Amino acid sequence: MKDIKDTIAAISTPIGQGGIAIVRISGLQAIKVADKVFRAKDKKKLSACLTHTLHYGYILDTKTNEDLDEVLISIMKSPRTYTKEDIVEINCHGGIVSVGRVLEEVLKNGARLAEPGEFTRRAFLNGRIDLTQAEAVCDIITSQTEASLKMAVSHLEGGFSNIIKKHRDDLINILSNVESQIDFSYEDVKGYSKNELANDMENVLNELKSIFNTASTGILLKEGITCVICGKPNVGKSSLLNALLKRNRAIVTDVPGTTRDVIEEMMSISGAPVRLIDTAGITHTDDIVEREGVTRSIQHINDADIILFVMDLSKPISIRDKQIIDILDMKKTIVLGNKCDLPIKLEFEKNNKIKDKDIIEMSVLNGKNIKKIEQVLAEKIFKGEVSAPEPNFINNIRHKKAMEKAIKELQKAIKILRSDQGFEICVIELRSVIYDIGLITGESADINILDRIFSRFCIGK
Repeated sequence: MKDIKDTIAAISTPIGQGGIAIVRISGLQAIKVADKVFRAKDKKKLSACLTHTLHYGYILDTKTNEDLDEVLISIMKSPRTYTKEDIVEINCHGGIVSVGRVLEEVLKNGARLAEPGEFTRRAFLNGRIDLTQAEAVCDIITSQTEASLKMAVSHLEGGFSNIIKKHRDDLINILSNVESQIDFSYEDVKGYSKNELANDMENVLNELKSIFNTASTGILLKEGITCVICGKPNVGKSSLLNALLKRNRAIVTDVPGTTRDVIEEMMSISGAPVRLIDTAGITHTDDIVEREGVTRSIQHINDADIILFVMDLSKPISIRDKQIIDILDMKKTIVLGNKCDLPIKLEFEKNNKIKDKDIIEMSVLNGKNIKKIEQVLAEKIFKGEVSAPEPNFINNIRHKKAMEKAIKELQKAIKILRSDQGFEICVIELRSVIYDIGLITGESADINILDRIFSRFCIGK
């Protein structure tokens, strides 16, 4: 991490052609740097302008004094800004060359290029947001479903942070009461009993457990699962992909082996992001390209969270069907019998691995039971119903690990307090609990944790 006192700049919009691109500048010298490269139409200097105002003019090539671009500049003075520093945002025309030249002039006149996530990191370091809110910024940008977006926005607004901070404050109060028993143990002062303190700790423990139990759903709503469609050639795998996506993504023909490589798309099932993968038909082939497609299909099957195994109901079970069944993990497999609109010749009971499974008979051609497949997928994903994401949902592996460690340490502290051991040992455990809870919101975060978190951000955020 470079000096936080530096003035930083970066392009904050996606690189490419577009109507508008934004170059953001933040730091003590942000307005001074902007004044060097900006010529206002009204000749007024930005340093003389009111905060949170917009100004029209041109960005100059400071070496030749030529106009580079026609722009609008917004000026926002600290502390009412994203980073709590002076911020200038140059709204120029989108384009790789034009916005690159604007940034180049800014960098030549006193700013340095921002590191990934440095604007948000400064917002955290300057106390405008805590660490969970900083992570929520990244989560909003990468949200793939309405549910994950709703959860990220709730975290950004501080809903999750407030809950965590409340429980941390409760633990600090309990620690203070435990320490008071040590400080005044030889004085005639009425204190708290071990039982009272242990009960208070158990109340917090139950709250932390309740939050921890949301992790599986919260992380699932954020990160999603991988669902692989597999089967032998020409059973309707690509047609099923198109039906689930509700658009023609994959090429569908009557020729077996049309799909020779995997096709990946994202969809939402009950608010969870699902990475849907259509694989090449698994068959024996001498075609080197098709053989590579089969190899990739098997690899994706092995890595899948859920498998949709498609069989052709209009044909008897084949050797190839049986070979595919042998490589499947039936615990995570949903068996689909396609082409139920035709005379049925497939007998499931002849295969021990699938005869006792619930088979969904469907017809992609007629749209029969496509909705049922989505319902079964949702049940498989959530193992029951999922509620709308609440503010106290954990949606982050880092938060989950910190909470899990804190719960174990708090359980140990309670056990110590209810035993014959002294208050001093309980204090050590309680301090560890408070530290781990503080890791979530950033009160206890060290430089390595911050580096890992903000390295995931884009440079302009």
